[in-house]
Amino acid sequence: MDDLVSRLKTSLRIDGTEEDPLLYGYAIAAQLFVKNAITTDDEVFFASESVKPLFEMAVLSLAGAYYTYRIALVDTQSYPVDLTLNSIIAQLRGLYASKNYGGDVSGKEATV
Repeated sequence: MDDLVSRLKTSLRIDGTEEDPLLYGYAIAAQLFVKNAITTDDEVFFASESVKPLFEMAVLSLAGAYYTYRIALVDTQSYPVDLTLNSIIAQLRGLYASKNYGGDVSGKEATV
């Protein structure tokens, strides 16, 4: 998790450690959000080499949005659209479905 917070700080261009507790909380919340959007009971799926980079990018994207838009009260109405997060979650759902419902035990795609 420390590596993820470090990468989040780099992506947000944050120096120092005073924001670390806040960023750590956002990273945990983002991980839970992304996992719950796909599946809640398959840690092996999220750790696999083909999924881990997408999962981490989705978490970084969402945690960065949590940090950037942390003030909920604004004078103007905003319409947040997180295309990065939505597209990665769709990819991860497809990978999960393919590995669990569309292939054999080793994760290979089924042939017709």
